[in-house]
Amino acid sequence: MKERFKVIPSVYLFLIEDNKILLSRRYNTGYFDGNYSLPAGHLDGNETLKQAMVREAKEEIDIVLDPEDLELVHIMNRRIPDNERVDFFFTAKKWQGGPKIMEPDKCDDLGWFEFGNLPKNIIPYIKQAIDSFLGNIIYSEREEKEN
Repeated sequence: MKERFKVIPSVYLFLIEDNKILLSRRYNTGYFDGNYSLPAGHLDGNETLKQAMVREAKEEIDIVLDPEDLELVHIMNRRIPDNERVDFFFTAKKWQGGPKIMEPDKCDDLGWFEFGNLPKNIIPYIKQAIDSFLGNIIYSEREEKEN
């Protein structure tokens, strides 16, 4: 019997305040290190997308989210050399706590950036997702070669 096709689901957080977005710089992960990304992670199984986003936000930046305050704003289908991914991007209407680096072994900078003045070293698919969000584009696709 043929094995079913599998995709890897991931969640990402557009945390926005005063027309600025929170970005984290990857460090020591082996994947786009030195480039900015978003608070994010994979589903662990037996959890909804919103539950995964709440968990990842707490683990990575020590904020508390209520699933009811999350809004799905973009979905990206990414094909990369060894797998396919479906990425779900959320905004949060409100949160508790102040963002801070909780995984210093994976992140060496966390900061607020104006949408009109984003750092140049953003992971390309993250930049595509931000641009799509700003353009009210709900769905996009991307084919990637390598990191």
